Amino acid sequence: MRPETAIVEIHSQYKVHTEFYRNPEARETIILVNGSLSTTASFAQTVKYLQPHFNVVLFDEPYAGQSKPHNDNSRFISKETEADILLHLIEHFRVDYLMSFSWGSVSALLALAQCPARIKKAVITSFSPILNAPMMDYLTRGLECLAAVDRNAVGDLVNGTIGKYLPGLYQRFNHKHCSSLDEHEYLQMHFHVRQVLNMDSRCYVDCLANVDIPMLFINGENDEYTSAEDARHFAKHVRDCQFITIDNAGHFVDVEHKDGWRQTQDAIVGFLKKNPATKPLARPLAADYQAVAV
Repeated sequence: MRPETAIVEIHSQYKVHTEFYRNPEARETIILVNGSLSTTASFAQTVKYLQPHFNVVLFDEPYAGQSKPHNDNSRFISKETEADILLHLIEHFRVDYLMSFSWGSVSALLALAQCPARIKKAVITSFSPILNAPMMDYLTRGLECLAAVDRNAVGDLVNGTIGKYLPGLYQRFNHKHCSSLDEHEYLQMHFHVRQVLNMDSRCYVDCLANVDIPMLFINGENDEYTSAEDARHFAKHVRDCQFITIDNAGHFVDVEHKDGWRQTQDAIVGFLKKNPATKPLARPLAADYQAVAV
């Protein structure tokens, strides 16, 4: 089913491209938060297993994807501003659940820390509160090629690190995507990496003590950058949390192989639905490859 698209204006300052995948039988809505450098296309496989159960909302940040033409992109957008945009979209679409991927989880956690009344549960995938040695190396190398706007180096870095377990065809499309962005997107990502490196993790972790909704953290067994072990440190900060590790998966838990797709589907749908019924059949990984980015 094709989504309903719209441009949502926020605070008369930003215009955000949104995609609403309607399920006429669904009573609840979930919003998905992209990782860095990615767009709504990165959630193509995720929508397939969520739409049979929910209405699904996707969006591009003002500087990315189909939002770009509607914004001047002359100023960098902070993670705090991204969190504010997310809170606005939650109200606009009357969202019940939130799911974030990778570095999109920073703005997601900042938003959740404000305890939006509509959100009942949240799923955080491929993220941890610890910048371990592999992640620090990845971010440090990323700063260099982003600052230089070295498009080919960005694509090589992503595929050689967090994307190393992606199938070959995904890697080719991912490299094409990461190496063909506008200059302001690389500089925006450079700004975000510097912000994250300088941001005390307590800015988006300690404040989660106020969050009283259940949260599920999903990480890949083979992901050394946001490891399942590191993710479990969230238990120190979140009252009601669960952890699931996807077998034989790296950073991109639901696109690397079919079993990872199924495990992730079962984990998320089972968590969000109190009494999961027999699930409608959703089509697993197919030949419609999209860039997945970071």
